[in-house]
Amino acid sequence: MRTRLDRIRHAILFEIIGLVAIMGILSQLGFELGHVGAMGVLFSVVATGWNYVYNIGFDKYMLKKMGTVTKTTLIRIVHSLGFEGGLLFLTIPFMAWFLDLSLWNAFVLDIGMVVFYLFYAYGYNLAYDKLFPVPAVTAQ
Repeated sequence: MRTRLDRIRHAILFEIIGLVAIMGILSQLGFELGHVGAMGVLFSVVATGWNYVYNIGFDKYMLKKMGTVTKTTLIRIVHSLGFEGGLLFLTIPFMAWFLDLSLWNAFVLDIGMVVFYLFYAYGYNLAYDKLFPVPAVTAQ
């Protein structure tokens, strides 16, 4: 499994790259960069903590059930869906309030962000695993 320092690096890099990308996208859609940036930073802090906890739990579950933490394409898809689903429930009401949107519009915007982050998380984790391979671990 990954070390604590590696998990922290993983989470921080994920959030920095994702925040820069989403700020650029949302500002191009007409949202004020300051509002999007502030919301993005708050969401990044929450998501970073969730990322750390979620990945530890996911890896422990994989190791217990499968005897390995090596992820197949299907497992990476499930991993990404679970991560984003966990955040969705908290972000919609806050996004509606902070950006002065209806709950429906916040839902639509949040779903758009989820779709972005699903593809981003898959690609990021695949690239991260190639740049920083997971040491071989087996269940004991």
